[in-house]
This record gives sequence, C-alpha cells and structure tokens, in this order.
Amino acid sequence: MGRNGWLRWGMLALMFAGTVVVYVDRGVVGALSPILKKEGFFTTEQYSYVVSAFQIVYSFAQPVAGYLTDLIGPRIGYAVAALVWGLAAALQGLSTGWLSMAGFRALLGLSEAAALPTGTKMSTLWFPSRERSIATGWFNSGSSIGAMFTPPLVIWIATSYGWRPAFLITGSLGVAVSIAWWVFYRDPDKHPSLSPQERAYIYEGRDPPTGAAQKPSLKPLFAHWRFLGIVIARFLTEPAWQTFQFWIPLYIVTVRGMDIKQFALFAWLPFLASDIGCIFGGYLAPFLHKRLHLNMVNARLTTITIGALCMVGPALISFVVDPITAILCFSLGGFAHQMLSSMMYALMGDVFEKTEIATATGVAGMFGYLGATIFTLVLGALASTVGYEPMFAVLFLFDLAAAATLWAFIGVRPGTAEAQAAA
Repeated sequence: MGRNGWLRWGMLALMFAGTVVVYVDRGVVGALSPILKKEGFFTTEQYSYVVSAFQIVYSFAQPVAGYLTDLIGPRIGYAVAALVWGLAAALQGLSTGWLSMAGFRALLGLSEAAALPTGTKMSTLWFPSRERSIATGWFNSGSSIGAMFTPPLVIWIATSYGWRPAFLITGSLGVAVSIAWWVFYRDPDKHPSLSPQERAYIYEGRDPPTGAAQKPSLKPLFAHWRFLGIVIARFLTEPAWQTFQFWIPLYIVTVRGMDIKQFALFAWLPFLASDIGCIFGGYLAPFLHKRLHLNMVNARLTTITIGALCMVGPALISFVVDPITAILCFSLGGFAHQMLSSMMYALMGDVFEKTEIATATGVAGMFGYLGATIFTLVLGALASTVGYEPMFAVLFLFDLAAAATLWAFIGVRPGTAEAQAAA
C-alpha cells in the first residue's frame, strides 16, 4: 500500500461508510417489526407489503440509477441519492399506518438504488483487477456492518425514546453521507491528490480514461451471454439477504419466543458472520488464483460455490429448538451468502467494460430484487400456515442453483483463448 499510494483505500473507506449507512437506514423497519406488530401497526402479511414496497421500487430503479451513474459519474449521482434516502428514512418516523410507511419505503428504495451500482463502479475505477475482489469484499462488507449494528442500536432507541425517533435519528446519517461524499470523492482521473505511481498502478493492464465521456448503452449489455447467467444468479440469491435482514427479528421474537431486548444481544451475530464472509471471500479468490493457478474468473466462481454450499445453515433451522442455535444457523447462512454476493459484484468488472459497470450492476440488481420481492410476498402469505422453516430451506437450494448457473454461463475452460485473457 505504501509503495503504490493510499488514496484508493481512502475512496474505498468512503464507499464503505456509505454502504454501512445504507443498510442501517434500510434495516430499521426490520429491527422494529416485532414492536410494530405488537402495537398493531401491521400484521405479518401487511409487513410483507411494507418490505415489498421498498423491494419493487428498488428493483426497477436500479437500472436507471446504474445508467445515470455511468452517464453523469458517481460523484453527483451518489451525493443526490444519499440526501434523498436520508430524508426518506427519517420520514418513516412520521408514518400513521402501514400504507404511509410503505410509501416512504418506496421513496427509500428509489434513492438507495444508486448505492451498489456506484460501489461496483468505484471499485472498478479505483482498483486494478487483482485487487478488485478485495475492494468489493470490503465495500460490500459495509452492508453486513450496517445490518449488524442496526438491531441493538434501533431497539435501544425505541425502548428508551420510542420507535419514531429511531427512524429520525438514523435517517440523519444519510444526509451526512451525502455531504461527505460530495466534499471528498473524485474519480481517479480528476483527483488532484492522486500520485503518478498510484495512478499507474490503478491503470495497470487497462487503458487509462481518455477524458471523453462515453454514453452507456443497454444493447451491448443484453448481447452478453454471460450477463444472462449473472441475471439468473442474482434472481436466485437476493432473496436470502433480504430474508436475513427483514425476517430474522420477526421470526426469532414471534416464533421462537425470544424477548426483544434479549434478541438485541444476539441479533448482530448473523451480520458479523456476513461481514467476515465478505472479507474472507475477497481474499480467497486471489489466493485460489495464485496458489491453485486458477484464472481469476474461475477463482471467483469457486469462491461462490463454497459460499453456496455453506448456505446449508438456514436449511437446518427446523431441526433446532433453541433460538440462539437458530441464530447461529442464520450466522452460517450470512457468512455464506455475503461471500458469494461480493464475488458476484467482482465478476461484473471481469465481464463488462468500465462504461457499462454501473448499468450492468443496476439491471442485474433489478432482477435480484424482483426475486426478493416475490419471495417476500410468498413468505408473508405462507408464514402463518406453512411456517418459516421450509421457506428458509429453499434459500439453500436457490444458492446452489445460482452457483451452477454461473459455472454454466461464465466458467472459463482451461486452454482456451478466453482462459488466457482471464488469467
């Protein structure tokens, strides 16, 4: 780091902080769901509508947000998005019923849609290929960190001051992110503090920017056979993370009978494991590339496969009786899912050009959140009859199918010209 400079890591830290706040603001309603349901604010099925309002708007907004990020650049797009999502998150505290909360959640989904396309583009712009999985692992770990701190923080605020201040306080963090991003972020070709040595290191193995903005296009994007594999994989894997974030509190408190304050003491464990999975996966792929001489694409796919196998944790929940053991099963699932999730973001830089990165991430994210929305509505409808546990087991099968799909569509066969290019 010292030899090649430090500025790219500063940009990564800025993106990481923004991702933490994204998932704090997104997850407040999940942490408060047992309290809100107990107060009669919504039923289990109505809660699924509140969650789905965010998911459906977020899904369709991601391609637009990704396209605009490629078109106008990360600095302006992310600063505006953070300001809007901070205000939307705070406004949830003024909700008078589940319908108004669903409306504010929709606005939150519209604005937060810029987060992952921006993060993926930032890691591609600021990091060389061999460090990209590490960069995406670290910035994506912000989702786990944010989700980890949200339950104890929000439950403490809610039990001390009421649930409405919990929304207002956490929403203000988004406004702070908007200001910090606008002040400190620049693309590498426009950053005055970037040293020539670090600039050369970042652009190693690829052409530096020409200075002329290239308009992103959807047509070449959908011409990619490999993009179809990513779309299918995102559709299958996104329900897991959405389930962890929005349904664990309601399940553990209402089904497993754990007190809300006791749950706050353990609620961070699945997300700490998720954070470890993000970082571990980021370093595992380069390790496999170097030690086992796999090309980088197949190294990332191998990491994804290991993560899919470890998703067996949620499938085992029906066999345990202790709520803390159930939380540990979710923890294994969180570790597994975020390991494979960060690798899918890293794959975007392997498959697409820099001018397409945010657009491709947004479109793939749209299909991912459509899958999550469908799963959320089905879970909300069946939780009281079929139960939660069979639905949790389905997540394991989804991730296995996603890994197989990625190998079929993106896997690089040894000895081919593609293998040499991806090495």
